Amino acid sequence: MRTIAVMNQKGGVGKTTTAVNVSAALAASGAKVALIDLDPQAHATLHFGVTFEAEFPSVYDVLVNDEPLSAVRRQVAENLWLIPAHLDLAAADFELSSVFGREMILRDKIAADDMQFDYLIVDCPPSLGVLTLNALSAVEEVFIPLQPHFLALHGLSKLLQTIELVSKRLNSKLRVSGVVLCMFEGRTSLAKEVAGDVRAFMTSERGAESPWSDAVVFETKIRRNVRLAEAPSFGQSIFDYDPRSNGAEDYGALVEEIVAMRPRGGV
Repeated sequence: MRTIAVMNQKGGVGKTTTAVNVSAALAASGAKVALIDLDPQAHATLHFGVTFEAEFPSVYDVLVNDEPLSAVRRQVAENLWLIPAHLDLAAADFELSSVFGREMILRDKIAADDMQFDYLIVDCPPSLGVLTLNALSAVEEVFIPLQPHFLALHGLSKLLQTIELVSKRLNSKLRVSGVVLCMFEGRTSLAKEVAGDVRAFMTSERGAESPWSDAVVFETKIRRNVRLAEAPSFGQSIFDYDPRSNGAEDYGALVEEIVAMRPRGGV
């Protein structure tokens, strides 16, 4: 099973859109996929039309109330299961503050789960607290969605520092697999310059002793597309909402790259 966290501490860069649509495309290809919504905003949950009901079981209950993943998991499409979030997840940082091993709770719950998946994807919150540490402790790969603007490299460097720290102290298997350029406008010189800078930085890190030494900048760029912004309000992935849109084309191509990636240590 490939375990992937989709992470960026900055909001509004296409993180949840990427987590949802990559999950949907993988599931449509025949892979069994679990998506964990670890963001208190619960946008990935809402993206699939799952609403906040009374006594709503969520990933909060997994982390705080010791529920198994099986008690929370919902099937939202063929081959696709969601572990939903709820707004009360925002209190998890405080409620887990005195819990020993709180950064490892999600990892242990995944290990204890009896359902087998080909991919497990975690939509991380736009912060670097206990929830994100749980995600990074539980997965082996990180995908970083990046909007090509002038502060992108600065934010990327901060993010890589956090990943390196977690790799050293909590999860030695953790690595950055790839950077996804989102909201890309190819007609602007700024987007092209930032994309070039990110690619040059990643290339310069080849062979370094770091969790991102093998990372790629995906060739597929997710173009700015209003259909991607509209899809969540209909509770659908882009492939259900408008399968002929640029957004569907781009995420379909991105998933082809993801599937073709050779895992570390693979042959």
